[in-house]
Amino acid sequence: MNDTVASETDYSATLFLPQTDFPMRAGLPTREPVWLERWEKMDIYALQREQAKDRPLFTLHDGPPYANGNIHIGHALNKTLKDLVSRSMQMLGYNSAYVPGWDCHGLPIEWKIEEQYRAKGLDKNEVPINEFRAECRRFAANWVDVQRDEFKRLGILGEWDNPYLTMSFDAEAQIARELMKVASSGQLYRGSKPVMWSVVERTALAEAEIEYQDYESDAIWVKFPVRSGGGDISSGAFHDLNASVLIWTTTPWTIPANRAISYSPRIDYGLYEVAEAPDGNWAARGEKYIIADALAKEVFSKARVDKFVRIGDVDPANITSCSHPLRGLAGGYEFEVPLLAGEHVTDDAGTGFVHTAPGHGLDDFEVWMANGRQLTERGIDTHIPYCVDDAGFYTKDAPGLDGARVIDDSGKKGDANQRVITALAEAGAMAARGRLKHQYPHSWRSKKPVIYRNTPQWFVYMDRDIGGAEGDTLRTRALRAIDATRFVPPQGQNRLRAMMQDRPDWVLSRQRAWGVPITVFVNKQTGELLKSETVNHRIGQAFEEEGADAWFADGAAARFLADEYSVDDYEMVTDILDVWFDSGSTHSFVLRNKQKWPHLKFPASMYLEGSDQHRGWFHSSLLESCATNGHAPYDSVLTHGFTMDGEGRKMSKSLGNTVAPQDIIKQYGADILRLWVASSDYSEDLRLGKQIVQTTVDSYRKLRNTLRWLLGNLAHYDPKDAVQPSEMPELERLILHRLAVLDETVRQAYRDYDYKKLVSTLSNFMNIELSAFYFDIRKDALYCDPISSVRRRAALTVLDTLFNCLTAWLAPILVFTMEEVWLERHPEDDSSVHLRLFPNVPGDWRDDALAAKWQKIRAVRRVVTGALEIERREKRIGASLEAAPKVYIADPTLMAALDGHDMADIVITSGIVFIEGEGPAEGFRLDEVPGVTVVPALAEGRRCARSWKVSEDVGSDAEYPDVTPRDAQALRERRAAGLPS
Repeated sequence: MNDTVASETDYSATLFLPQTDFPMRAGLPTREPVWLERWEKMDIYALQREQAKDRPLFTLHDGPPYANGNIHIGHALNKTLKDLVSRSMQMLGYNSAYVPGWDCHGLPIEWKIEEQYRAKGLDKNEVPINEFRAECRRFAANWVDVQRDEFKRLGILGEWDNPYLTMSFDAEAQIARELMKVASSGQLYRGSKPVMWSVVERTALAEAEIEYQDYESDAIWVKFPVRSGGGDISSGAFHDLNASVLIWTTTPWTIPANRAISYSPRIDYGLYEVAEAPDGNWAARGEKYIIADALAKEVFSKARVDKFVRIGDVDPANITSCSHPLRGLAGGYEFEVPLLAGEHVTDDAGTGFVHTAPGHGLDDFEVWMANGRQLTERGIDTHIPYCVDDAGFYTKDAPGLDGARVIDDSGKKGDANQRVITALAEAGAMAARGRLKHQYPHSWRSKKPVIYRNTPQWFVYMDRDIGGAEGDTLRTRALRAIDATRFVPPQGQNRLRAMMQDRPDWVLSRQRAWGVPITVFVNKQTGELLKSETVNHRIGQAFEEEGADAWFADGAAARFLADEYSVDDYEMVTDILDVWFDSGSTHSFVLRNKQKWPHLKFPASMYLEGSDQHRGWFHSSLLESCATNGHAPYDSVLTHGFTMDGEGRKMSKSLGNTVAPQDIIKQYGADILRLWVASSDYSEDLRLGKQIVQTTVDSYRKLRNTLRWLLGNLAHYDPKDAVQPSEMPELERLILHRLAVLDETVRQAYRDYDYKKLVSTLSNFMNIELSAFYFDIRKDALYCDPISSVRRRAALTVLDTLFNCLTAWLAPILVFTMEEVWLERHPEDDSSVHLRLFPNVPGDWRDDALAAKWQKIRAVRRVVTGALEIERREKRIGASLEAAPKVYIADPTLMAALDGHDMADIVITSGIVFIEGEGPAEGFRLDEVPGVTVVPALAEGRRCARSWKVSEDVGSDAEYPDVTPRDAQALRERRAAGLPS
C-alpha cells in the first residue's frame, strides 16, 4: 500500500518550472511582419554579405518570374525552395547571395496593353511604337513592385533593392550584345520554316509558349490518284488501274499546301479494291486504293465499305507521283505530287501515308528539304508556298479558296476546313470523313489554338560547325554541357538531353513590339548579315544609355550605320527577340556583372525551376551560354513539380480549387507555407488543400511547443554551471551522441537539397526522442533536483546545446519562428539567428556503443510504459509515479544493459524491481521485445509533497518531513541561495 495523502504545504514555488514569455499560440500573421521590418532596418542581407565576404561563393541564379500579376502558389513553392537553398548554403559556410530578377518583355504584357487600347477604341498600330513600349514598361514596373512585396512577405531573403530586370537599359544592351555575338559567329540566319503561329496574337511562338489541350478536329481520308509509276500488280501498272494513294489528315485546311506524300519502307502496303459499298458512297464500288495493310480494315470501316478485296502487294518506291486532289480547282494544283520516304511515317493510325505540306509541319518540311536536290533534278518546283497569312486567311497560293480562314481573331475555327472538304467532295477526292478528339497545341497565354505556318524567321543553327571547328556545333556543345551538369533529381538530365537531341533550329524572332529587337542589318542585295564591331559597339552603347527604344527611334539606322555604310544598302531588322533569349542571357548581365553584383559567380552554382523549364529557361539558358561561352551557365539544375489540389487535381479557377499563398499567409502565416514546401517531395507534383494545411499546422505546433519547453527550462541555465560531456550521466551523453549523428544527417540533407528528409528527421527527433523520451525523463531532475545537482546541470547544458543546434538547423525553413525563438534568449539589437552558421558539433560526441546499449534500455522502457498505460486506462493508477512494477528479464544482455541505471527515473515510476527469468504468464509483454515481462505493482510509502514521488523515505528529514531527502536538500540549497524554499 502507498500513502498518497497530500501535504498542506504548497511547494510549487520551489520548483524550477519552465519560465518563458514565448507564446504557445504563434500568431504568425501578425508577428511575421515585425521580423520583416526588423530585418529591413538592420539590413540583414548586407550584414550576411559582409560577414561572408571571404567565404567561397555559392550562387543560385534566379529564374525570372513574369511581371504581370500577383504571385500564385507555384511562385510561392519556387521562391521558397530557392530561399531554402540560399539560406542553408549560407549557414553551411558559403557566401550565398541571392539576386532576384524579373522577366519584363514579351507577349503577355503587350497583350494587356493592347486590351487597354482596345477598351479605349485605340489601335496599337496607330500609336508610335516607343509610346506603346513605354506603356509596357510602366505596366511591368508596377507588377515588379507588387510581386517584390509578396515575395518578401514569404520570408525570401535577397537583394530586393538591387534586383535584375530584363527591361533595364544595361540588361537590354547586354541581351543585344549576346545576340550580336551569335550573329558574328555565323550561327544566326534568316530562313523559312514552319513555326507555331498564333493567329490571335499575330506572332510566332516557341515550344515553351505552347500547351496542349483537348480539341476536336475534322478528320478526312483523301484520294491522291496515281499519276505515274512502274511495277506491275497482276493485271497492269498502277495508273492503268486508276488506283489512288489514300491519305488521312486532321487538318483539312492544309490540303492546298500539299506538295508530296510520305511513306515508310518499313511498312507493308497493298492495293485494295472496293467490292461492295452503298450507292452514292464516296468510296465507290470498283475504286482501288493503296493503303498500309495494318490499317486497311479500319480505313474501309471509316469509309463505310461493306466488302473489299486485296489485289496484291505495292512498293510505294515504284510510284513516281500522284495528282493533287484539288487539281483543276481555279486552274491551280496542276503539279506532280511525288512520293517520298520518311522516317516519321508509321502504321499506328491513318492509312500508312502522310499528306505532306512542307509549309505547315516540321516533319513535312524536313522530308521535303531532304529530297530537295532529287526533286529539282526531276524538274519539280521545290518552292514552299505561303498558303496562309498571319491572320489565318488563305493567300493567292491557295487558288479557288479566296477568303476562307483557318482560325479567326477570337481563336475559333474558321470556314477553311469546310471549304476544302466541299471542294474535295466536288472533285471526287473524298473517301471518308469524321472527327477526332485529341491533344492540340494552344498558346499558353491566349489559350487559343495555334497553327503551323511557314514564315520567314530568324534562326540559330543547331548543327552547323561554329568557327570552322569540325563537329563543334551548338547541339554537341549543349549535349556535352548536360553531361557535365548535376541534376536534382537525376532524371532531369535524361529529359533535357532527349529534348536537346531532337530539337530543331532555334527560332529567335517574334513579330511583336515589346522586347529587345534583333539588332542586325541585312544587305539588301546579298542577303548577308552586316558584321561590324563598330556598328555593334554603337548599338550596345546606345542601349546602355537609352534602352532598346533606341532601335525604334527616328533615324536609328543612319545613327548606327553612321558614315561607314549606306542606309540604302541595308535592311534594318525590326523583329523582336524571343523572350527565352532574354531570360537565357541573364547569366551575361547578372552573373558576370562583378561591378553590380560582386558576390555572384559564373557559372552559377545552381539554376532551380519547375520541371516545365526543361523546355524553357534551363533549355534557353543552356543554348545561349553554349552559343556564346561554349558551356552551360550552371553547375547544377534542381527541378520541382507543380502544385495540385488535395485530391491530386490540377489547380484551376474553373474548378474552384486554387489555393492562394496570400490566403494561407493571412490565416496561418508564411512559416506554415514554408514548412509545407520543406515537408513535401518537390521532385513530384505537390498536393495542397485544407487537410494538408491543417496537418502542416499540427506539425508546426509540435515543433513550436518543443522549442517553448526548451526556452522555459533554459531560463534557469547559467553557462558557468555547464557540465563537460565526460562528467555527464549516460542519458545526456546519449543525446549528445544523437546530435553528432544528426549533425551529419542535417548537413548532408541540406547539401543534397533533401528538405523532406530533413524535416522528417528533425520532427521525429524533437517529438519522439526529445519530448516523449528525454524531456519526459528529465522533467523531475530539472524541476526538483538541488541547485548543485550534476544531473540537473548536465541536463541544462544539453538543453542549451539542443537549443543552439535546433534553432540553426530549422532557421532556413522556419525563418520567422526561429528568429523569434532565438531573440527570446538573445534579444540584443544586432542579434539574429540568420547571421549564424550551423554549429560545429564535436565528432567525438558520437558513441555508437553507448547508443546500442540505450537501444536495449529503451526497449525495456517501452514494455514498462505499455504495461502502465493499461493500468492508467483501467484506473488502477492515476499516474505512473504511483507504480513500482516488477520486471522480469530473461535476456542476460538486457539485464546487463540496465545495470547501474536508476530505471525508476527512466520509466518515470517511484520504484522498480528487476528479476531474472521469464516472469508469470499473466504478465504484460510486447512481441517486439522478447524476454521482458512486467507485473504492475503500487509503490510503497508516502507521496512526496514536492516531487509527487512515492517513497518510504518521505518523512526521514525532520526539517522537511513531507518530502524526500532529495527534495529536502533542494529546498535547503534554495534557501541558502535566497530563493523560495
